[in-house]
Amino acid sequence: MSNTPTALNVSELAQLLFATRLQASERPTSEQIRAAIDERLCACGGDRASCAAFVAQEAGDHPEAYAARMRWALRTVTDVYPGYAAAV
Repeated sequence: MSNTPTALNVSELAQLLFATRLQASERPTSEQIRAAIDERLCACGGDRASCAAFVAQEAGDHPEAYAARMRWALRTVTDVYPGYAAAV
């Protein structure tokens, strides 16, 4: 996988970030975020649907935490991949 997953949109990148172990409280660097997204995509075998299924499961299991984490993931992805912001 590459450091710039050009075939992915902002929502998909945010879902991948959501599914990582990174936490907003850790204040991860851009490099850590890109690496975590890349690792998560590789762990899913490049299958974005399996990552989306994980996010959906988490939303159902932990609805109280889902919205805040997804807002963080979306905001973070648009900061780290600024060229993707217009693609939303």
